[in-house]
Amino acid sequence: MIPEITLPALSVAFVPVALVIAVLYAWSAGAATSLYAVSRMLLQLVLVGYLLTFIFDSDSSVLVAAVLAVMLAAASWIALRPLAARRRSLLPAALLAIAVVGTTILLLITQWVLSVEPWYEARYLLPLGGMIYAGCMNAVSLAAERYFAECGAGIDPIAARRTALQAALIPIVNSLFAVGLVSLPGMMTGQILSGTSPLVAARYQIVVMCMLFGASGLSAALFLLLCKRRHE
Repeated sequence: MIPEITLPALSVAFVPVALVIAVLYAWSAGAATSLYAVSRMLLQLVLVGYLLTFIFDSDSSVLVAAVLAVMLAAASWIALRPLAARRRSLLPAALLAIAVVGTTILLLITQWVLSVEPWYEARYLLPLGGMIYAGCMNAVSLAAERYFAECGAGIDPIAARRTALQAALIPIVNSLFAVGLVSLPGMMTGQILSGTSPLVAARYQIVVMCMLFGASGLSAALFLLLCKRRHE
């Protein structure tokens, strides 16, 4: 049984956060942005905790689909944050890439690997959907930034696309190399803490790593293909 985290104990977790923000402030390195990000994280997670409790109790497929749609829209918009000037023009490509790849992989994992019943079970779809859409979001963001930086430097679009895809996969490939050696990922750690056998937890983590690698690579590739077509 995972021990409950009291509010005083939770506040201790913010000590290293405060130290980082203090260093950023002392070095004039954007402390306000990090403080805003941490504050937003705190508010969002508290709200989502209440929201998920309500959704889990509602057993509504429409509500689950609506939440996934909001997650998808937010992921597509945030993915283009490094390209603020091009954000609106690239949004359809980002949205299509994340929606097609992310939703397909989500259904593949929940229906064919985990055999979730009913298909809209929120306890599975929402956490896994969030992980998949976030993976797509980060990959598309890295691919977009690198692709347009390369093109802006006069690099051939084909070469720029190849470089951008490689850059987009750096985080997930690093995770594949490091998992089990450097880190025990979140899902595996959570299951072990809850008393699940490490061998069972390892299987679930393998599924997670496969779905994240596939989501990252395919969404970045589809986004880059759509971008290249727009520039032909």
